[in-house]
Amino acid sequence: MNNFVKIAWKDCLSHQVWRAFESGWPDVNAHFVWGLTSASRKAILHCMATGQDWYYVDVGYLTKPITRYPIPKIHDIYDTYFRIVKGNLHTIRGAVGDGKRISLLESQGIDVNFKGWYTGDTKHILLAPSSQTVTYEVNGISQEEWIKQTTEEIRKYTDREIKVRNKPRPGNEWWDTDIKDDLFEAKCLVTNMSLAAVDAVFNKVPVICHTRNVVSPISSRDLKYVEKPIRPGHKTVNNWLKMVVENQFTLPEIESGYAYKIFKNQLV
Repeated sequence: MNNFVKIAWKDCLSHQVWRAFESGWPDVNAHFVWGLTSASRKAILHCMATGQDWYYVDVGYLTKPITRYPIPKIHDIYDTYFRIVKGNLHTIRGAVGDGKRISLLESQGIDVNFKGWYTGDTKHILLAPSSQTVTYEVNGISQEEWIKQTTEEIRKYTDREIKVRNKPRPGNEWWDTDIKDDLFEAKCLVTNMSLAAVDAVFNKVPVICHTRNVVSPISSRDLKYVEKPIRPGHKTVNNWLKMVVENQFTLPEIESGYAYKIFKNQLV
């Protein structure tokens, strides 16, 4: 029997998502978690200890945005995508699709056009940490310690300015700002697991990230490359894109069973 980890907050988007899964995802005797809440983490640890399957579900990689604060809201269920990942927090491998889903997203006004890499003059390194919870889960340290350690390591290889951009939250200095402004003239973006890495790719900025980040297949993994980050060609990046979009789905696609039909082919 599938177990959908419940979140007490009545406005959490997971309640809508789980209803779609209950209708369209067959019984695979697995645990499904939304985000890294304490209940989610407990379920993941249980699965790891017992050998049970678990699926991580969260906002998609290439999607129309949702309203996050103060109350989460999906504006259009037909162009809002949610990622589904088996046994991990991000999609890092899978079958390359035929490109039809790329065309679908493009028709919905979602930016799926890789524009190449900026090769002009650059000024700074942009450091974009993941949340406190994810950083501790992936790196085993606090977000503050990750920023400190990463900054110190970057300093071994460059004297460029290092800008830090944290996740925008109501009241912090990044709230109501556009990451495109921070990516402008950036040599590269450095992150552990933040989806800022996806923004960087679509704004022509190469990435250095954790091996579990969705962008890792087309990115550098070692900070020693901070001045010469990997810049894969169009074919490589577009194949990555065609893989990523085969792992994110709308609520109607999940509810109808279509998502499971596509996703099961990704478990390679």
